[in-house]
Amino acid sequence: MKILIYSAKDFEIPFLEKANGEVHQIKYIPERLTTETARLAMGFDVVSIFSADDGSSQVLERLKDFGVKYITLRSTGYDNINISIAKKLGLKVANASGYSPYTIAEHAVTLLLALNRKLIQSNMQVSQYNFSLSNLVGYNINKKTVGIIGTGRIGKVIAKIMHGFGCKLIVNDTIESDDLSVSFNAIYTDLEDIYRKSDIIFLSTPLTTETHHMIDAKAIEQMKRNVILINVARGAVIKTEDIVNALEVKRIAGYGTDVYEHESGIFFYNHSKNKPKDQLLQRLIDLPNVLLTPHQAFATEEALTNIAETTFYNINCWQQGEPGKNELTLELVG
Repeated sequence: MKILIYSAKDFEIPFLEKANGEVHQIKYIPERLTTETARLAMGFDVVSIFSADDGSSQVLERLKDFGVKYITLRSTGYDNINISIAKKLGLKVANASGYSPYTIAEHAVTLLLALNRKLIQSNMQVSQYNFSLSNLVGYNINKKTVGIIGTGRIGKVIAKIMHGFGCKLIVNDTIESDDLSVSFNAIYTDLEDIYRKSDIIFLSTPLTTETHHMIDAKAIEQMKRNVILINVARGAVIKTEDIVNALEVKRIAGYGTDVYEHESGIFFYNHSKNKPKDQLLQRLIDLPNVLLTPHQAFATEEALTNIAETTFYNINCWQQGEPGKNELTLELVG
């Protein structure tokens, strides 16, 4: 098959090349998939996209017109693509489901530890030969109440890690897991209870109409003033303006995030010489009680290997005329 890889990053290409094994004809381009760049897919059977690419109805219609038959995502989340429209157009779509929950969960806990123990600030001070501890006091994670919103693959690993810290776990999901209750004494409860009781809150839920702007001013008002929020879900799960306002007046203690609500077109690219005119992002970056990473939680050798292998597993299934286990358009059949 002829495959066009949108948003190709230099660090992922070797993994994709190895997974392909010189079977398929591949072209890598750094451009995002948009209404403008959809024309570049003319003559290709398959396009591969990432979380920052645009899979809206207009783009999908253009891909269909240009002869594309298959779309494989190099991500687990697929909120950036209109699955129902893809189905109507006859486009087959698959994702890289559950590629490495430990990769994301470990990054989430890293954000927590770095924020709580002021590691970024500490490193900056030491580089200036300032060895004062006056602004570097954190607290023990042990015995704290940890809320986890979203107990899928990633949420379960976060629970496992935080249980190892000796934390009390309260969790929320539309589907309850007996494993968490039995193995880690996790208690399923409603969101309001998590907001009220948690010292630390992890967000690891998919972005849906129900979870969009789940964390807003109303939710924040119910939280402890010393709460730390960690977001490894999607940027739009949090209403960014509301959390920035809360952080600026120290209504909450800290925010660690690997995602940003308006990251499309900004994250994954070097903008050091053409800084985006995004005042909300600037306010977020300037806050001393924020740790923002550029959607890098997936960037480990293990995860990149899994993503690449899953990408070509999906493509090989289509080539063989077989539905793969990751095909999203099958969910709408019947």
